[in-house]
Amino acid sequence: MTKIFILLFIRELNLLCRRPAELANPLVFFSLVIALFPLAVGPQSQLLQRMAPGVLWVAALLAVLLSLDGLFRSDLEDGSLEQWLLSAHPLPVLVLAKVLAHWLCSGLALVALAPLLALMLGLPAASLAVLMLSLLLGTPVLSLLGAVGAALTVGLRRGGLLLALLILPLYIPVLILGSGAVQAALQGLPAAGHLLWLGCLATMALTLAPFAIAAGLSISIGE
Repeated sequence: MTKIFILLFIRELNLLCRRPAELANPLVFFSLVIALFPLAVGPQSQLLQRMAPGVLWVAALLAVLLSLDGLFRSDLEDGSLEQWLLSAHPLPVLVLAKVLAHWLCSGLALVALAPLLALMLGLPAASLAVLMLSLLLGTPVLSLLGAVGAALTVGLRRGGLLLALLILPLYIPVLILGSGAVQAALQGLPAAGHLLWLGCLATMALTLAPFAIAAGLSISIGE
């Protein structure tokens, strides 16, 4: 089973590397939102610094959501999903490899890009470590929860809006904890509580979400 997981993980990474435009779209969206925000609210440094945690996390959330609409669509079009359903290998293991490869190419890139954009909003350097750690714990949760919605809407021609309606309410705890951690660090308060809760959510999502994704694919395709 470990060999199958590794082989599928490497396959997904190779496929993603062949579609660089799809990988760049969330990063460009994330960068544009952060770059345009100071132009909209003005150059007041204190205001930008106070709003930076929420802006960064909302932009990251929407960027991850943008990348999830077509997560399983290419596999549906080439028949891979039907083969997964008919395979003797556990479907949760297969979808977990795909989602982790997707997060490695998109979510991890957001984590690496966030400090540079945070400096544009006036976030002090002392808060950057908390920002990166919160995103490192939170973006896998966003990807796994979003994959559940993507699995349920994979058979729909225009499922992007329905995906957002299904998933955004589930994103709210991650958004509150992630922005709260950065806000606490900005005020000189301990952020360990927020980060521990994010770690708990990440563990729960990593454990339970693959089964929900597999069930969603079975409902969408297995009928």
